[in-house]
Amino acid sequence: MLFRTVLRSIRVPVSRVYSTAQSPPLLLKLRADLKDAMRNKDTNRLNVIRGILSDISNASKTTNPPSTDLDILALINGTKKKSAASIAEFREAGREDLAEKETGQVTILDTYAGMVEKVAEEEIAAVVNRVVKAVKEAGEKVHTGSIMKKTLTELAGKPAVKAEVAAVVKEAIKTA
Repeated sequence: MLFRTVLRSIRVPVSRVYSTAQSPPLLLKLRADLKDAMRNKDTNRLNVIRGILSDISNASKTTNPPSTDLDILALINGTKKKSAASIAEFREAGREDLAEKETGQVTILDTYAGMVEKVAEEEIAAVVNRVVKAVKEAGEKVHTGSIMKKTLTELAGKPAVKAEVAAVVKEAIKTA
């Protein structure tokens, strides 16, 4: 009994520290839509949202957790690629029912991918063309790495998807 009273007297008050970092808007939208899908018993949408949230949860345990909508968009695009491969396999195996289900899931993924605000491809092309022109005028060698680096520094602070920038850079180098 004495031992318990001693322990109670030396308890250290625990203060909880909550993160002050705000969640990306798309993550908040996904969580709200998860509840709506549960209420409406929309199993297809529910499965897609649970999958995305699971991917986000798994990615948050890595060294580079998703902190912006663009990071979440990268996860969504990865899921879309996997789904596209699944659709091809289902059609090859003659399973149209599964292919249609997967196509419906890709449509839902496209909806969430479209919610992310990003730099337009025309603006990226304009920056890439300007960078390629500057590199040529400076007499430097035009290669993908240097153009990508300079383009991304010019687009710093803007929501640009690196994969789209890389595609535009490769196209500009082919024509240059």
